[in-house]
Amino acid sequence: MSDYVTKSDLQVHQLLVDFVEKEALPGLSVTADQFWSGVSGIVAQHGPTNAALLRKRDDLQAKIDDWHRKYGPVANNPQGYEFFLKDIGYLIPEPADFAIETEGLDPEISSLCGPQLVVPVSNARYALNAANARWGSLYDALYGTDVIAREGDLAPTGGYNAKRGQVVVEKAAEFLDAAVPLAGGSHKQVTAYRIEKQDGAASLLIETSAGVTGLRDPSGFVGYSGNADKGEIVLRHHGLHVVLVIDRANVIGAAHPAGLADVVVEAALTTIQDCEDSVAAVDAADKVVVYRNWLGLMDGTLEDSFEKNGRMMTRQLNADRTYTAPDGQELTLKGRSLLLVRNVGHLMTTDAIKTADGKPIGEGIMDAALTALCAMHDKTSSRTGAIYVVKPKMHGPDEVALACAIFASVEQMLELAPRTIKIGIMDEERRTSANLKACIHAARDRVFFINTGFLDRTGDEIHTSMEAGPVLRKDEIKAEPWLQAYEDRNVLIGLACGFSGKAQIGKGMWARPDDMAAMMSAKSAHPRAGANTAWVPSPTAATLHALHYHEVDVFAEQERRRGEPVPPLSALFSMPIQVPFSLSREEITRELENNAQGILGYVVRWVQQGVGCSKVPDINDVGLMEDRATCRISSQAVANWLRHGLVSRDEISSTFERMAVVVDQQNAGDPLYRPMAENFQSVAFQAALDLALHGADQPSGYTEPVLHARRRQVKARAQK
Repeated sequence: MSDYVTKSDLQVHQLLVDFVEKEALPGLSVTADQFWSGVSGIVAQHGPTNAALLRKRDDLQAKIDDWHRKYGPVANNPQGYEFFLKDIGYLIPEPADFAIETEGLDPEISSLCGPQLVVPVSNARYALNAANARWGSLYDALYGTDVIAREGDLAPTGGYNAKRGQVVVEKAAEFLDAAVPLAGGSHKQVTAYRIEKQDGAASLLIETSAGVTGLRDPSGFVGYSGNADKGEIVLRHHGLHVVLVIDRANVIGAAHPAGLADVVVEAALTTIQDCEDSVAAVDAADKVVVYRNWLGLMDGTLEDSFEKNGRMMTRQLNADRTYTAPDGQELTLKGRSLLLVRNVGHLMTTDAIKTADGKPIGEGIMDAALTALCAMHDKTSSRTGAIYVVKPKMHGPDEVALACAIFASVEQMLELAPRTIKIGIMDEERRTSANLKACIHAARDRVFFINTGFLDRTGDEIHTSMEAGPVLRKDEIKAEPWLQAYEDRNVLIGLACGFSGKAQIGKGMWARPDDMAAMMSAKSAHPRAGANTAWVPSPTAATLHALHYHEVDVFAEQERRRGEPVPPLSALFSMPIQVPFSLSREEITRELENNAQGILGYVVRWVQQGVGCSKVPDINDVGLMEDRATCRISSQAVANWLRHGLVSRDEISSTFERMAVVVDQQNAGDPLYRPMAENFQSVAFQAALDLALHGADQPSGYTEPVLHARRRQVKARAQK
C-alpha cells in the first residue's frame, strides 16, 4: 500500500494529508480541494523559476571560480573584480532612492525595540518557552548566570545563597536607577512602593530612607494590581515594561525593606519559530511535527508535559497580563512574544509532496503554503492579522522577488488580503549583501525586517571565494574589516530605505549561552549600532539583553547614524587570504582539530537523533550554540584548506578520527548517543567527513544536502 495520496495532480504523503485535512483546515473557509489545487498551481507556476535561479547560482559561482584561478584574490585587482561582477550580472544597478511601503505591522516590529529569540519549532517545550519569554525574571537571570561572580561567598549553592541574592537585589536596583530613576534618592533606599488613589486616579509614591519621593518621570508609572503586601507595579521606559513584584510573604520579598520579591522585565518582544537551520526535518513525518507545533502556537493549544526535579509539569502559552492603569482603565499587556516563522530557503526539495511524475517539490514552497495556512488560526500573536515569514539564504533580488511572488500566490489560494504575508530578509549571503538595496526594493511593500546573519554570511564568503586562496582561521575572520562593513551597510541601507519606525533592523546570534557576563559587555553594541533587535539563544539571555534596550535609545541612535556614508563594495569584498606558509604545522593542526571537533559534535546529534540545534562543547569544553550555519563555516574552512594544500585528505581523516574520541567522551552521559570511534564507517562519522572532504562541491557551501541524506539513511535503517 502506497504512503501517498493523489491530491489534484500531486502525490502527497498520507501523514501530511491527514494533518492538513484533519487539523489545519477545520475552522477555516478554505476547502481541501481549494488548498491542494492551489498548491499544485503554485508548484507549476514558481517551481521552474526556482530551479532556474538555482542554476544561476551555480553559473555565477563557476565564473567567479574561474576569475580567481586567473587573477588570485580580490586584493590583486579590486576594481577589476567589481567590474567583472557587474559584467556577469552578480552586481546589478542600485534602484533610485525609495522608502518601504509595508503596512499593517505590529508595534513589536515597527515601534518597539528589544531582543529576538530563535528556537526550533520542532521542539514543543523550547517553542513554548520562547513564546513565553516575553517576560523574564531579572532576579532569576542575575542569580543563575555568571553576570554575578560565582566564586567565594557568592558561589551558587544547592540551596539559596542569601549573599548572592543580596547582590542580585543591588544589581536590579542599579538597573531601576538607570531606567526608571527616582526624583530623589535611589531604588536601593526604597522601603515601600505605594499606590495612592485620589479622585479616581492613582499615583505612585515611593518611600525611602531619606523621605517620600516619586519617579523622576511620573509618566513611567502605567499600571498596578493587588495590594501593598502582594501586588505588582508596572513601569515603562523606552516603550518596554518593567514589573515590580511586591510579595512580603515571599522569602526574597520578606528580606527586602519594600517587599520587592522580583523585577520582571519585558524581554523577547519577538520570537522566530524556526523551520530551518535549527531543525532536522527530513521527511513528511518530521515536517508534520514542525507544522503541528506551529499550528498549536497559533491557535493557543500547544502544550508539553515533562518531568523536572522529579515532578511532572505541563507547559502552555502564557495568558495576557491585566492591570489597572492610573486613570482606572484596564491595562492589558501581551503575555507572549510576537511570533515569526522562518521557512526554509529556495535550495532544498521535499518528497512529502511530489509532482505527478514523482519529483519532489521545493520545500520552501511547501513551507510557505503550510505555515501560512496554520497562521490563519492565529489567536495568540499578531494583533493586526499579519503573518510574519522570515526567508533565509536568498541570493540577490531575483530570489527575493520569487519569495514575494510565492507569498502572493499563497495569499490568493487562501483568500487572504494582498500582502498579509510579510517577509523578513536574512542578509546572510554575499550576493544579497552586495545588492541589499535592490533586495529591499523587490520586497518594498511586504518587508518587515532585514537581519545580518554573520554566521551563514561567513560560510558564504568562504565558498564564494573558494578559489582565491586559503582562508584565515575562524577567529581571525571575525576580526576582519569586511564583516564590519557588512554590518554597517545593513543598518545604513535599511535606514536609507525608511526602516526607522516602520520595520526591524536586526543583528545576529550570541552563540555562547553560558557566557552571559561577556554577552552583557559585548551585545550593547547592537542597539548602539542602530539595530532594533538582536538574536539571543535562550529566555534568560533575552531577559538580560533586554537591559541594553533601556540603556540605549535605538531610535536616537538611528537618527544619529542617518546619513552616514555607506561602506563601499570594495570594503565588503576585502576578506584576505592566508599569506602562504605563514602558519606553522602546529597552528594548522590546532585549527583543523577545532573545526573537526565542532563539525563532529554537531553532526553526530543531527544524524543520530535528529537534533538540529545543540549546545556543543568546543575543543576547550566551552558550550557553543551550533546549528547548520556554524557547521557551514567549519566545513567550508576545512574544504578550503584542503583545496589549497594546507591539509591533505589523509590528515583530515586522521584528525576526524582523533576528534571522534573527544566528542564521544563529551557525550558519554547521553544514553541515546552512539560512539563514533568504535565505528568510523558509521553514518554520522561519514556525514561529518563528507562535509569536510566534499564541502567545496556543495551548493553554496550548504550542509543540508549531506545532512538530510545521511539522516534519512539512519531513519530508514531504524524502520527495518
